[in-house]
Amino acid sequence: MKIARFNGGRIGLIEGDHLADLTEAAGLDPAAWPPVGMVRFIAEHAENPTGIAALAAGAPRLSLDQVRLDCPVDWPNKLIAFPANYQAHIEEQKTATHGVISKFAAGGQGFFLKANSSLSGPSDPIVLPPVPDREIHHECEIAIIIGKGGRAIPRADALDHIFGYSCLIDVVIRGKEERVMRKSYDSFCPVGPWIVTADEIADVTAIETELTVNGEPRQKASTRDLIVDIPAMIEMASAVMTLYPGDIIASGTPSGVGPIEEGDRVVSRVAGVGALDLKVVRGEAGMHAVWDKPSG
Repeated sequence: MKIARFNGGRIGLIEGDHLADLTEAAGLDPAAWPPVGMVRFIAEHAENPTGIAALAAGAPRLSLDQVRLDCPVDWPNKLIAFPANYQAHIEEQKTATHGVISKFAAGGQGFFLKANSSLSGPSDPIVLPPVPDREIHHECEIAIIIGKGGRAIPRADALDHIFGYSCLIDVVIRGKEERVMRKSYDSFCPVGPWIVTADEIADVTAIETELTVNGEPRQKASTRDLIVDIPAMIEMASAVMTLYPGDIIASGTPSGVGPIEEGDRVVSRVAGVGALDLKVVRGEAGMHAVWDKPSG
């Protein structure tokens, strides 16, 4: 199943080129603050996602081309990210001006958190801050959406805690400042276009990803090449903190990262999930003296 968030917080089930609006059937108020409707929806259906289809009976249908798709999970408890999780990416960073941030092997350096406010959706542009003399790069990743929460989840049970998957682009200002700051600008974590439930992905060790900029291939990889694979990400993160329904884990990027500029079109695809097709624009806010020094 494909579950979407649309038109300012409504929840829908994708059916071909239409969408069944489940909002009222699920008892959700799209105007509620904070906007945790999808988190509640995931929590209520994590144990039995097949029950979602029953909500669609009698639900109003809308054409997909008549709705605005939003970030699937707008208000997760946390947004977890795994750095340097493909060996080829580590090697390319060694020769970059900014270099590799951590000296630990990827399997031993853990994870970090991005600001939840960096999340944006498939209808939103990537907004570049005015930081002259700095490159801003794309990173093609998979969003792993937690369904059933838990703490100290063993590897053998990890996949049972996944609600679904989505496309994710981790945008970053290159440099050696604190990673969280460089990756947490508004719009620096597009996710979408929807969540594909976990039962739709037959083999999590063979998910193909790719990213293009203006039609030029930049990144292409498979989860078979992950250093910390998907079950290990859940095992590691839950060893430290309780995972909650709707939490997002970003898988880490393969090689081929590169700069994006105002006017670019970035398309990131995850096989079996879909694609994010985004414009890149230049914003006015975001300059700070911290960016005045060289990136190297």
